[in-house]
Parts: sequence; C-alpha cells; structure tokens
Amino acid sequence: MADFLAENNVCGQIVVKLVSRGNAIIAELLRLADFIPPVFRLETKQDQMKYSEILFDFNYFKGSDFYDNKIDSKPELQDLDEEFRENNLDILRRFYLAFESIHKYITDLNRFLDDLDDGVFIQQTLESVLLNEDGKQLLCEALYLYGVMLLLVDMRIEGIVRERMLVSYHRYSAARAAVDSNMDDVCKLLRSTGFSTHPSAKRVPNYPEAFFSRIPVNKMFVNMVIGRLRSDDIYNQISAYPLPEHRSTALATQAAMLYVILYFAPDILSSQQSKMREIVDKHFPDNWVRNFLFFSSNSCLLFSQHYSPNLMLLVLQIVGILMDTSCPISFNCWDTNKKCFRVREQVLFDSKFSHQMLFELLLDTAQLEFKLKEMFKKMLIEKQQKCQDYQKEGRERMEELGDVFSGTKPLTRIARNDNLKMWFSEMAKQIASLDYDDSTSAGRKIVQLIQALEEVQEFHQLEANLQVRQFLAETRKYLHQMIRTINIKEDVLITMQIVADLSYAWELIDRYTNYMQAGIKSNPALVTKLRATFLKLASALDLPLLRINQAQSPDLVSVSQYYSGELVAYVRKVLQIIPRTMFSLLSQIIQLQTNSIKEVPTRLEKDKLRDYAQLDLRYEVARLTHSISVFTEGILMMKTTLVGIIKIDPKQLLEDGIRKELVMQVASALHSGLTFNYKNKQGELVSRLESLGARMDGFVRSFEYIQDYVNIYGLKIWHEEVSRIINYNIEQECNSFLRTKVHDWESVYQSPTIPIPRFPPVDVSINFMGRLVREILRMTDPLTTSFIDQMNTWYELKNKTEVLDKRVFSKMQQSIGTCGLTGVDRLLCFMIVRELQNFLAILERGVLRDKQWLDMFGNLMKSLNPVRGLVANPGKHYAQFVNKANKMWQPFIIMVLKVGQMQLLRRLIANDLKFSCKFDSNFLSNGLETMNKGLLKDVEAHYQDPTLPYPKEDNPLMYELSSYLESAGFCQPLAKIYITTKRVPYLSLITFLFVTSQLPKLQYVKSVGSMVAKQIKDPIDGPPFIAGTITLLKQFHSENTDQFLALLGQYVRSHVEAAATVSKTPELPVEAMNVLAFLDDFVHYGSLPRKMVEAHIPAYIFDEFKSNC
Repeated sequence: MADFLAENNVCGQIVVKLVSRGNAIIAELLRLADFIPPVFRLETKQDQMKYSEILFDFNYFKGSDFYDNKIDSKPELQDLDEEFRENNLDILRRFYLAFESIHKYITDLNRFLDDLDDGVFIQQTLESVLLNEDGKQLLCEALYLYGVMLLLVDMRIEGIVRERMLVSYHRYSAARAAVDSNMDDVCKLLRSTGFSTHPSAKRVPNYPEAFFSRIPVNKMFVNMVIGRLRSDDIYNQISAYPLPEHRSTALATQAAMLYVILYFAPDILSSQQSKMREIVDKHFPDNWVRNFLFFSSNSCLLFSQHYSPNLMLLVLQIVGILMDTSCPISFNCWDTNKKCFRVREQVLFDSKFSHQMLFELLLDTAQLEFKLKEMFKKMLIEKQQKCQDYQKEGRERMEELGDVFSGTKPLTRIARNDNLKMWFSEMAKQIASLDYDDSTSAGRKIVQLIQALEEVQEFHQLEANLQVRQFLAETRKYLHQMIRTINIKEDVLITMQIVADLSYAWELIDRYTNYMQAGIKSNPALVTKLRATFLKLASALDLPLLRINQAQSPDLVSVSQYYSGELVAYVRKVLQIIPRTMFSLLSQIIQLQTNSIKEVPTRLEKDKLRDYAQLDLRYEVARLTHSISVFTEGILMMKTTLVGIIKIDPKQLLEDGIRKELVMQVASALHSGLTFNYKNKQGELVSRLESLGARMDGFVRSFEYIQDYVNIYGLKIWHEEVSRIINYNIEQECNSFLRTKVHDWESVYQSPTIPIPRFPPVDVSINFMGRLVREILRMTDPLTTSFIDQMNTWYELKNKTEVLDKRVFSKMQQSIGTCGLTGVDRLLCFMIVRELQNFLAILERGVLRDKQWLDMFGNLMKSLNPVRGLVANPGKHYAQFVNKANKMWQPFIIMVLKVGQMQLLRRLIANDLKFSCKFDSNFLSNGLETMNKGLLKDVEAHYQDPTLPYPKEDNPLMYELSSYLESAGFCQPLAKIYITTKRVPYLSLITFLFVTSQLPKLQYVKSVGSMVAKQIKDPIDGPPFIAGTITLLKQFHSENTDQFLALLGQYVRSHVEAAATVSKTPELPVEAMNVLAFLDDFVHYGSLPRKMVEAHIPAYIFDEFKSNC
C-alpha cells in the first residue's frame, strides 16, 4: 500500500483529520471543564433558592409546557430567566458545541467505517488499513479517543450539570435548536450516567459499557482493533526496550488503549477468558496502573470485581507481585478505591518506600537525561566537522610517515624505504577518499584501514621505532573516533525520548509539589534540576499534537497553547515558593526595622553609640536580606526555557511570582481588614481603616526595601497590582447592579497568571469594597443621623455625637489608595442608579397607571394654572391634595434620602480626591483642569458652529479624560445624569407635592445653617432630602426643574399674600419659611444661579427670609 498519510490518499487523510479533531475536542473539554459556571451545580442554598425554578434537568422534556408556563406566570421569574440567559448564553453555546462535536465525531467515525466496508475507498478495506502501520495506529486511536471523550466528560462535567446546560441551551436557543437535528441525539448521548467522582460514591451498574453503547460502534471493527492491540506492537516501542522485563513498559500506551476500548466489547470482559488471559500476561504482568491520554490514571483493580472471573486474573497477577515497587509513581494513583488504597498502603509499608527518595531519584534522572540529550545534540551538530577533523589528522600523519620513509625528512635511525613510502602515501589517499555522506561504506573502509595499520606495524618491524609507532597509534585512534562519530545518529535521541517519557505523571507529579518546594526552600539551586524535570514532563504534549500537526489542522496553535499553558502554570505553582519565602523573610525584616532597630539621630553622643549600634539586630537584617538575594539567584539560574510553545523567562517568572504573592497578601489584608461587625452601633470603620493603613504601609516599605536586591521596579508593581485588585473587586461588586455580568474570564483585571483571589461573602456584599461602602452608608443613615454641611460631618440625631467626618476619607485614601477611593465613588454611582430606577419603576407601576391619580394631578394642575398667578385660600387648597397623596410617599422618601445621602458622600470623596491631587501633583491637577475647560469650550463652539472640529465616536479622548477627571476629583456629582429617562407626565407636580408634604417634618436651624428633623420620632434629614430631589430632577429635561421651581414660587407667593391679608404683621408664614429654606439649600447644592429662583419669587421675600434667619 502506498503511503497511507499521503495527501492523495483520501482514506488516510480522512482518518488522520478525524483523529486530529478528536485530540482537539479533548483539549477543548479540558479547557471548558475549568469554566463551568458554579450556578449550574446548585451547591449553595442561595443558588438553590434563586435558580432552582429556572434550571432543569432532562425531566423538563417530559413537561416543557408546564415549566415554561410556570416561568411565564411570574414576572420576577421571567426577569431572572432573561438575565440568566444574557449572562450565560455564550458559555452555554460553547459547551453545547463541544458536546455536539463528540456526537459528530462518533457519527463521522461510523460513516467512515461504513464507507470503508462499502468499498468507497478503492483497493482499501478495513483489513488492509489495519495491515498498514499508520493505518492501524490511527484506527486504534480513533476508537480510543472517543472512549476517552466519554470518560472525560463524565469525570470533569457531572451528569446533572450536563443536563442543566443542555436544557438551558435548548430553552435559550430555541431558533437554532428547532433546526438542529442533532440536539436530541446529543441529549441522548450525554444524559446523566449516575457516575460521581465523590470518594464515597458507589460504582454505577454496567458502567461505563452502557455509556459506551449509547451510540453503537461496528462490532467487527472493535474486535479487529482489540486484536491488533493484543498481538501487535503498533507503535514499534519494543525496539527501544530490548530487555524482556521492560515489555509491559514498552506496551504501556497500548495497554491504556486496551483499558478504554475493552468497554466497547463487554462480552470479552465477561465471558472470553482466554483473550483476557492473553491481555493480562502481555500487557499487565507487573504494572496494573495505566494512564489514559496523560490526564488521568486508573487501576485495573477498580473494576475487576465486576467481571469475575476474567478480570480477577489481574488480581491474581497483582497478588503475585505485591512486593514489586518498580513503578512507584504510577502506584501512587491508587487512592480512589478503599480496597486498592489498603493494598497500596500495605505494599508501601512493607517495601519501606520513601517519597523523598523517589523524588530525588526523579530529579537526578531528569538532570542526567537532560545533560545527556544536550551532549548528544551537540555531537549531532558537530558530527560532520568532527569527522572531517579526524580525517584530516589521520591523513596528515600518513603523509608525514610517507615523507619520513622517502628520506627527504631525516628521522633518527630510519632508512629510506620506497615501498613503505608508497604504502603510506596510498593510505593517506584512502583516508582522504572517505565519504561522510556514505556512512556504511565509509565505516567498512575505516575498519579495513585500521586492520592494515595494525598489520604494517607487525610485519615490517616498525614497533622498534617509538615515533613511527606513535604516529600509527594516533592514526588508528582518529579512525576509531571517525567510526564512533559516524555512528552517532538521531535514532538514539529518539530512543532516549521514548524511554524518558514522563507523560504518565502529568497529574501524579502534583503529589510531589510539596517535596519540590521544600527542596527549593532549603536549596534554591535545586531549580536547575527542576528545570530538567519540567522539560521531561513536556513530553506529554507530543502525542496529542502529533496527529494535529500531521493533519495540518488550524487547531494546532490553540491545543498546543492550552497544554503548554497548563504545564507553565504548574511550573509557576512550584516556583511560587520562592516569592512566598521572600515575603516571609521581608515581614521579619520590616518587623525588625519598625519595632526593634532604633533610628539613628543626626547628632549622637559618643557614649550612646553602642546603644544605637544594635549589631546583632543589624546582622539579622543583613542575614535575612542575603537569604532573599540567594532565592533570587536560585530562580534566575533556571535560564530561559521553552516549555511547549511558551518561552519562560526566569526574570519575568520571578516578577510574576512576586506580583502573585503580593496580590494574595494584599487581597487577604483587604478582605480581613474590611470586615465589620454590624451589631456595633458605634462602628469600627475608623479603627479598621487605621489598622489596614498601617499594614499597607508595611507592604510599601517592604517593596521599597526589596526592589534593589531583586532588581524590580517595586513602586510600579505596587501601584499596578493594588489598582488591579481594587478595580476587580469593584467590578465584581458592581455585577450585582448589572443585568449582564462581567465573568472572570471576561474581566480585564483578572489574570490566569497572577489571579486575584475571590473570598466567600460574609454578608450581602460580594467583597470588601461592598462591605466598606455599606458600612459608610449604615453609619450615615439619614434616618438616624444629621448632616451638617459647614462641618462636612454627620452627627447622631439622639445624642448629637459625631459619627463620621471628612477625615475618614483621608484615612480611606491612606489604606486603599486613590484607586480605592475612586472605586467607592464608582460603586456609589451604581447604587444611585439602582435607587433611581426603582423610584421610576414604582412611580410608573403604582401612580402613572392609576387613572384616579392622573385625574387628581390633572385637576390640581388646572387649579394652579397659570403658575404666575396666585392661589386663593392656599392653606386649604394645597392641603387637600397633599393629604390625598400622602399615602404614596413612603417608598419615595426612603429612596430620595438614600440617593441624597450617597450624593453627599460623593461630594466629600471628590473634594478629598481633588485636594490630594493638587497637593501631590499640582502640575497634573492644573493640566487636567485646563484641558477640561478647553475641551468644553471647543464642544460648545462646535454646537454653535458645526463646521468646527469635534471628537469622533472612535476617539478615546473624552472617555479617557473623564476617567482622569473623576480620579482627580474634578466632577460634580449633583450635576450628573445617571439614567436615561422618558418623559414622565406631571413629574414636576408630583415632585412639588412630594416636597411640600415632607417639609413640615423639617425646620430651619440657624446655628447649623440648614434644615434638620423637627421630631426624632419622624426623622428626615434636610441635606440628603434636598440633594436627592436635585438628583431626581436632574435626570429629566431642565423644563421639569423650571416648572418645579415655578410651582414652589407660586406656593410661597400665595401663602405670603394670604398671610398679609389676614394679619398686618410682616412675618413670613411657616409654610413659606420652610420652602424658602429648602430653595436656599436647593440653589446651594445644585450650584444653580439665584436668578432661577428669583424669577418666581420676588427678591425682597428672600431678603426678608434671610433677615429673619
């Protein structure tokens, strides 16, 4: 048969592409297994309560209408279902495509077998393909990979999780599912098997053979594949293992394939004893643990009891060799079954097995193999040059001897001999004629030349002359070296690669991570040996990538990137002990420098010099610093290494390790430091911030100390990683306010190399940023506190004690930095948006859809028009409408107060950011301010004259500038538009009624300069109430604010007029006083011009109000 893998061989190309696809599917399944959304597991009570009514297993298909109607009948379930669809549809689609690819794979394999049986491929049959070396390898791999896919899916993605994913995809992708004929088949193939990876789980009956039989595979094909694996050495491995006792190791790959493929033929397992006897004797004589596709290992004992008496033959074999520990690494995977575990422990105990000794043996072996390979590669590179050098040396010596016997070169006691002269000259020509490219004939010729040189020395009595004898010996030596050099072939390197394969330890090696890290901790130079071990482990990438490369598949890059990334991640995990140890040493150094070593004053008396010297402590600091330097040198000794397709730079590895450890420690400090006891009414915010600030200052000092010793940019790393931690936690906290969530794999702040840890929530907040903001909101609750604007301080309503002032924000900046303070501001923005959305939703559902309310608002508006006029008998007229509307204000007042409270906090945060920016970087502050003013003038000019330039949509100038401005405090929170709104009828009138209904609960206090609650029993604080009202109106067109001010102006004028007609005293009525006080603060907080109010209220009334206050 012609080359089976030739491009013109259609049969071979179909099989190799199929096997290539199988390897790519397995890589995709492994990749996706790490990204299963936790919600599909429904492990927590919170997830069960929230999602159990929208996540279904395959019982959904028995009554889909019932479940769909149940969701449609509840608006909250509809909303949750839609939100869940938006957040998970993309990952569900990717999982479904992976599941579908498994079904398509076995379908294509069965179709290929049918075509082969029907004679579609001319002159090729199943038998002829299995006779071809490449053909039988590919067909065996094709069936084996399908079995591995099924086992992998069941091991990594639980059955109930698969069912929920498939049902969710079916529900959310109805259009695609309707035309997708494979959906039913995929569901039938991947429905739950009942298998569980839990240690206490029992084996499912007829598993996995019942799973494997869901889509039947040609029995003849299965039996012929098993036959080939039983009888043939399909990968020609035995040539690399010449010793008989190594046969099971040589056939280990076939043994793993047999382990999987035998489940396609359960009749062989259960009733064909002779075949099982042959398989056991040939493939499992001394090693019963096999790994399949390097990501999982299993023991033949696990299922032997279910196929007695045939698989019990394996048990008999095992009992006979219990004391043989020739494969201890593989033996270590025996802990998934209690019986196997007990046998393993007994063997390890009786053999006095030591993990440490095995680990050291592994390191030494890997180092030996690495050096040997490097030497051999060097010899291969220099092979031709060495041969030419040896040839030249031998020829020159023969020529010199020819000259000696010619008599032209006098040599002591050597007479002229023309025969020897001619013979040595001929030998020189023969040596010169040796052809490097024809190694076989050259080797034979060299042997003849060596024999001739030995004979000429013996028969011509040349032994008597020491110099001639030395020349002959050296020539023979060079010819021997030529033979050895010519025999250096790449086949030896391939054999070394086969024998040194460590792919079976891909997962098992993780058990020795602690030994590796302990070794590095005691001797950092051990990294050089570990480098050889990591390179040895990289051999696991060869098999899955071989077929993908042969098929020239575009999946080569992604698959190799995945496996290489996994190996690099493990390398980072092992070497992370270096940064971890460095940080522990650093903490000791900082402890000594902070608490023990005295700071030397600028002027010191001679008698006190010894007291300040503290030589022992300074020696300890020096010793610890030296240890840090040694660890740095240790990791840098690793040199730049190519692992798979990823190049590892040790310097970058060290920096990434330091960043990772920094992220872990800072994130832990923030998590533990910003956890509050809400039962503590006094609050512990200030003490927590001070403690956290001291700890963060310790981190900064340690980085300043370490950066010169490890050659890193400490300040740069510190700011980058802290800002990344803060931004990531803010992003995750804001997810609770977003309909479309930002998942970890989508976050620009999360990194697989330097991951930011996620801690379990301790309250309603997701992380420490949420806890911090909610603690501030709890302490400044407008129902229990009062805000004094002139002091920028909140006071307790009952006992008038200070609760929180602006200094808290300075402490926040010291502890979580500018980035953290900006993050708090951003989170407050999201909370404001949520409250405003709730306000509008309640207004629309509870008020604007009620005809009675609309009729009342219409009648009131008619009675008030024109607003420039006056209302007769205002006390009675306004009161009747205010009293009617009182019952609907309760939810609104809470929302408005919350919005106002958060706006006041944002104002203080902006002030603190602006002050710190001007203080720390005045040039940046001035530059941002100037840039902002200039850009605003250009935008205004553009709207006046559209021909003038304006930033385009793809221009990031305005977006990036606004980000800088907010971080520098150049923002006006009360002037910001948070939500997009539609026109709301009677909004200004509703706001007017709302404000006038709440103003009687407030009173203007001259000593504090603002409105405060009149009664503690009915608390309402003026500043947050006013700020919330301003924010609400700001979300709509400015005409609503004008109309609102006009209505308040009419209210004031009407009451003043009514009071003037009743009493001749010039005092303003209480109703008017409250509104005027409200408007005074309204103008102040809203940064509005006084003329906007004076357009509706005469200036003299305001002056009267001011004089009375």
